[in-house]
Amino acid sequence: MPAQQLKRFLDDNQVKYVTLSHSKAYTAQELATLAHVPGEEWAKTVVVKLDGKLAMAVIPAGQRVVLDLVKKVAGAKDVALATEHDFAASFPDCELGAMPPFGNLYGLDVYVADALADDEEIAFNAGSFSETVRMPYRDFERLVQPKAARISA
Repeated sequence: MPAQQLKRFLDDNQVKYVTLSHSKAYTAQELATLAHVPGEEWAKTVVVKLDGKLAMAVIPAGQRVVLDLVKKVAGAKDVALATEHDFAASFPDCELGAMPPFGNLYGLDVYVADALADDEEIAFNAGSFSETVRMPYRDFERLVQPKAARISA
């Protein structure tokens, strides 16, 4: 079952989504394969620190976040990858590293790769390494209101 906060939020906003259960996997590419989702539709959540404040960079599975691009888009002076120690307490209903890309549920700004914004659907960790949510990108965009830009390569 997806993280309770996420499930409640999607249901309250009448989003049509599919939850998939599968064996545990830890990399975005493995998760995409298990969920039968093309890697370019898998939304990998990377937690970054922008001027010391946590934020999410959401990118396709096969890409990596480009910190200089995130820095520019966010208008930040400093940017760094957050460590698990930095963000562990911020996602109490999720397995560490399996956060869904709904930063708005956790008080974080969200920056999404423009490559994902072009997709009809996205899939992502649902708070655990054995559950995936698949939903229309437009609903994700409407609910999260991320800033879409080129932030990955």
